[in-house]
Amino acid sequence: MTANAEAPVLLDLPPLDAARFARIEDKVAALMRTRCDVVATQGEALLPLEACIRSAVRPGSTALNIITGPYGETFGGWLRSCGAEVVTVTAPFTGAVTPEQVAAALREHPEIDFVSLVHAEAATGNTNPVAEIGAVVREHGALLMLDAVASVGAEPLLTDEWGVDLCVIGGQKALAGPAGVSVVSVSARAWERIEANPQAPRRSYLSLLDWKHRWIDGGRTALPHAPAQLEMLALEQAIDRVDAAALDAVIVRHRAASAATRAGVRALGGLTPYVTRDEDAAPAATTLRAPDGLDAGELVAAALAADGTVPVQAAAGALATEMIRVNHYGRAADLSVVRSSLAALAAGLEARGVTADDAAAVEAAEAAWHGVLGG
Repeated sequence: MTANAEAPVLLDLPPLDAARFARIEDKVAALMRTRCDVVATQGEALLPLEACIRSAVRPGSTALNIITGPYGETFGGWLRSCGAEVVTVTAPFTGAVTPEQVAAALREHPEIDFVSLVHAEAATGNTNPVAEIGAVVREHGALLMLDAVASVGAEPLLTDEWGVDLCVIGGQKALAGPAGVSVVSVSARAWERIEANPQAPRRSYLSLLDWKHRWIDGGRTALPHAPAQLEMLALEQAIDRVDAAALDAVIVRHRAASAATRAGVRALGGLTPYVTRDEDAAPAATTLRAPDGLDAGELVAAALAADGTVPVQAAAGALATEMIRVNHYGRAADLSVVRSSLAALAAGLEARGVTADDAAAVEAAEAAWHGVLGG
């Protein structure tokens, strides 16, 4: 077997030095609209999300966990394992949590000092009003941790302006970058809380303090370990590409893809958007409700049999039989991908005995797309 001459050269790269690593972190900080410290962790975003909770949450404390999808449910388990009393606010997966719900929970439990929230849940297709929730949490005085993995690059993320103390992003969705590296921004208030927590991980892969003491406090001149070189370089390229296209334009393209998918599905027939209100729909992915009596997994299989290239998949877990997910993040936030996805769904519906109007769906999608883009 011979090597592919067109394959990128991924071996024998020169070392990624501390200065380059720091410059990449600075680019991420600018993307996140933060002047706080950022830490690039060498793993998928679940690593810094767990690290944030285990670093900032003390035994005997009280935390508010907001659940609008599966990742919020995961956070609750971590919070309890840290010894925290967990107050839960849950919104139906068909919508978003409201600032009023959060405010009511904080009034009822004034001892809450940590709030965990997912900005956008790609798995359930909803997004939460972080600016308004952040204002409520800030007035209460609690720390706010935000999972922005599925929102960064797809919708505005104003980390400092919104008062987010711990904000985690990954590169694999709207940025169309790598999954093997992720970044967390840490506010001064969060560092104080972490330093004061004797249970915060130390000398551990989950330790944010190790990065602070050995990297940030030393002026970012010596890396504490060998970096994940390929992933860091890929993350830098992803950010540079977004910058070249202009972040605002990339965000508008994701919003247009969401609007086009939702409009197209409504005109298609048979399927309905799972998230009922457009303003609660995540720009990165659209979830759909399968017709009554039709298994979502079987419908997806039929759609993929018609076109195996489209970013359509069945939901996992308890929602697997009723929810379909259409991804339109990163390079898939494109009108041609939306058209192809609608055509595949139409073929899948027809194959399962449900009438679908592909032409009407495409017409509605195109009108919605151009309505957002203004042309």
